[in-house]
Amino acid sequence: MKKILFPTDFSEIANNAFVYALKLARVYDAEVVVLHVFELPNLTYTQLPDNLIEIYNSVEIDQFENFKDYVPYLRTLAEKYNLDTVKMSHVLKHGNLLDAMKEVIQQEHIDMVVMGTKGATGNLEVFLGTATSNVITALPVMVLAVPDEAQFTGIKSIGFATTFSEKDSVALMKIVNFATMFGATVKCITVKTDSLNVTPSEMDHWQKPFEKEPVTFFLIPDNDVKETILDFIHGQHIDVFAMPAHKRNFFKTLFTRSLTEKLSFHTDTPILSINV
Repeated sequence: MKKILFPTDFSEIANNAFVYALKLARVYDAEVVVLHVFELPNLTYTQLPDNLIEIYNSVEIDQFENFKDYVPYLRTLAEKYNLDTVKMSHVLKHGNLLDAMKEVIQQEHIDMVVMGTKGATGNLEVFLGTATSNVITALPVMVLAVPDEAQFTGIKSIGFATTFSEKDSVALMKIVNFATMFGATVKCITVKTDSLNVTPSEMDHWQKPFEKEPVTFFLIPDNDVKETILDFIHGQHIDVFAMPAHKRNFFKTLFTRSLTEKLSFHTDTPILSINV
């Protein structure tokens, strides 16, 4: 059985992503591993009280009590959506979020991570959340960032932007394997700008390994890459938009937009980050 790691901070955003993770797990035939990470007080030497151990123990007890109270709520939430048959386990850790996630990924043999995000903000760091933004490039597994307005209705169409690089090819093969589990198609967009120096023969060579896969390629001439990709997400009814983790800076510029602009139409589109 596959495993999905779901880190939570007990927020409403996380709760929405939890329901998404459960629905994904039901289709994915996966177990959901719920993780909460808390940090102990960071005190300087001059601030150290005589009862430091008691303080740390008190924090741990409080966090344990919060987590213990939260677990039944998650089960109630699962029952509400008829998802209580999905296998769940729970992990509580203290320390750095990223380090804790890496540890659980290794110990539990996690296949992918599902995290909640803030939705429309006009800034990728806030859209993904600081924690999500940081883990995207640091974890060895796929990370699905789920906006707070996203609802799981199945994954039928996965979008992917490529400039025909070798890393993109590796990422696309991983995306194809993921798509196959859902019977989804992958729609690859290349925005043909004046500066993109790729010949037709090079494109054909790059696409050849995917001839028998459920992949469709779109070559769209335009110098406005951001606008073209955002229109593509909307026009092609993309359920999940995938990106290689090494292109995080590009996507930071892609999602840096005014709230009054077109950002509104794709705020419910989860982003799947692929490390290659």
